Amino acid sequence: MDRERTRQRVIEAAADLLAREGRDAVTTRAVAVAAGMQAPAIYRLFGDKDGLLEAVAEHGYATFFAAKHVDPDPQDPIEDLRAGWDLAVEFGLTHPALYVLMYSEPKRATSAAFRAGMEILLGRVRRLAAGGWLRVDEELAVTLIHATARGAVLTWLSLPEDRRNPALLTALRESMVAAVTNEEPAVRDAGPAGAARALRASLPEQTTLSGAEQHLLREWLDRLASDG
Repeated sequence: MDRERTRQRVIEAAADLLAREGRDAVTTRAVAVAAGMQAPAIYRLFGDKDGLLEAVAEHGYATFFAAKHVDPDPQDPIEDLRAGWDLAVEFGLTHPALYVLMYSEPKRATSAAFRAGMEILLGRVRRLAAGGWLRVDEELAVTLIHATARGAVLTWLSLPEDRRNPALLTALRESMVAAVTNEEPAVRDAGPAGAARALRASLPEQTTLSGAEQHLLREWLDRLASDG
């Protein structure tokens, strides 16, 4: 317990340095001073500076995950999608140095907290699919939503302050919404693709088919959905 509290104190000290002075300021010596301990203790806890930065990034994912509001049954799933996208972008703009650290290296996608956050996004997308709102495959939708939010934040941070127009964020969000959702539920259309996506999203909740039957049906639905 003492080790975990010490570890958390170091992570919070490093995150504070990162926010106030930037990534270059996060040295093992500076973090040790800020946390009130000797530098060798940092190495015992995290291995090296890279290990410490990984822990700070994980802390960032966990902080973001804790801030997410999950409505299991939103009245308007598209507005819920917008709200989730806005929350992700707001976190990045509020914690710029931490956000850049979190998303600067692809390997951080293995983080447990990162995966938990992506599961929330997947849940939003699955509700869209089940309601017939989804225009594209679920996996592609998740990638598009995540990529546009990440791109919006990093682009905004790269701009001089006098060129940061909030209309940019709104345009990117609405472009994402138009790319992944239908204006009306596709299950009302004559075509089979939207209905196939809606049925495919509902498969985990049904129990009347065997595992082999579910696998075969999912394969058929994938083929139907890809034609839309």
